[in-house]
Amino acid sequence: MTQKLKYERPFIKKMNTGLMNKFGTQNEATAVIDIDGVAIKGLVTEYSSPLFVLSEKQIRRNYRAALRAFNTRYPKVQFAWSYKTNYLNAVCNIFHQEGSWAEVVSGFEYRKALNNGVAGEHIIFNGPQKTTEDLLLAIQNNSLIHIDHFDELYALISLCEETGKKPRVAVRVNMDTGVYPIWDRFGFNYENGEAWSAISKIVASGKMLLVGLHCHIGTFMLSTAAYGVAAAKMSELAIRCKTTLKNPIEYLDLGGGFPSTNTLKGAYLPGVDTVPSVDDFAEVITTTLLEAGFKHEELPLLILENGRVLIDDAGYLLGSVIANKRLSDGRRSVIVDFGVNTLFTSLWYDHKISPAQEASQHTDNVVLYGPLCMNIDMLRESVNLPALEPGDHLVVHKVGAYNITQWMQFITMRPAVVLIDEQRQPHLIRKAETLEYLEMPEVLPEYLKGVK
Repeated sequence: MTQKLKYERPFIKKMNTGLMNKFGTQNEATAVIDIDGVAIKGLVTEYSSPLFVLSEKQIRRNYRAALRAFNTRYPKVQFAWSYKTNYLNAVCNIFHQEGSWAEVVSGFEYRKALNNGVAGEHIIFNGPQKTTEDLLLAIQNNSLIHIDHFDELYALISLCEETGKKPRVAVRVNMDTGVYPIWDRFGFNYENGEAWSAISKIVASGKMLLVGLHCHIGTFMLSTAAYGVAAAKMSELAIRCKTTLKNPIEYLDLGGGFPSTNTLKGAYLPGVDTVPSVDDFAEVITTTLLEAGFKHEELPLLILENGRVLIDDAGYLLGSVIANKRLSDGRRSVIVDFGVNTLFTSLWYDHKISPAQEASQHTDNVVLYGPLCMNIDMLRESVNLPALEPGDHLVVHKVGAYNITQWMQFITMRPAVVLIDEQRQPHLIRKAETLEYLEMPEVLPEYLKGVK
């Protein structure tokens, strides 16, 4: 007697063989079993799951390629690592070993850079919130202070009068580059004359040394032409400073904002096919500066503050399957042990996700959920994956930027981070959080102790 099969109601299934592009289809089902020659199964066994993994080899490769793109086109270039992108000390020190300065946007990041051994004159201090204590420390260490608003400018003038010191400063400029909405929240506007007013006040005060001009026109910028506009307007201001105010500008800081090859949510084509390369940005920026009218011997130092493009594809997140479920509309879903609190950038990108063990090439279109008891905890609304069992592992690609600075302890604790060095040796660079660690800052009032 044959056993009767369990009934499953029929449902309509969308046929999807992969993300379409002009070259065919993109298959995410190919297994990834190691990172830089280190087995994923071994990493998870030793350091648990979920687990962030960073490739030192890829970080250095990215940095050297980006620097070469600019150095081969322009005579004076300096990179400054954007601490907010990933401020783990091990990561920062890789960039500093490569010759990068530090770019920080808070007092805590500033002190982190000092503790990492960065010379004060090689720290660029950006951001709208610099306390009096922060400014005094930056003045004392001869750092580059990028002024964001008039209140900061007036506070600096007062500190200069009190200390008798002349700090090195730059003015942050915002402008219309043809990309909207304009990032006009930060700095002084170019078009309405506010930037020139700030520049004039600094020079007239005689209290500071105006040595640079700075802009940061946006993030994940897909327009190279916008950087050409920015470079042209910054050059015009620099030349005007020299001719009108007799104040030569030593450097132009074009900020960052270059995109990685991640695919933005809602994008029709994958990022690898649509994102401009660093060479594309370098060609536009350097050509504009070289044709702006500077004498060759007076060309300003070009500073770049890139973060995401240098580290995103050097980061991986390893995770494990918790369960499979069928949703009420018939779709299949997979629950994994990391959520949007750990993978913050899943709110921005459709990250590539691969199985971490050999699996069937037959895939199903599934919804990928995290473990949080929140309905927003959806990592991918639609991704093709092979059949997975509880305990199987997954690899999320290109997660090196912003996740480790914007993750949060919510329902689950933050996982460990491992760096694989150039000799294929893994190093624990941040321990997984524990309950004891999380409760260290807490103070329990006496009257609540021992409550049962």
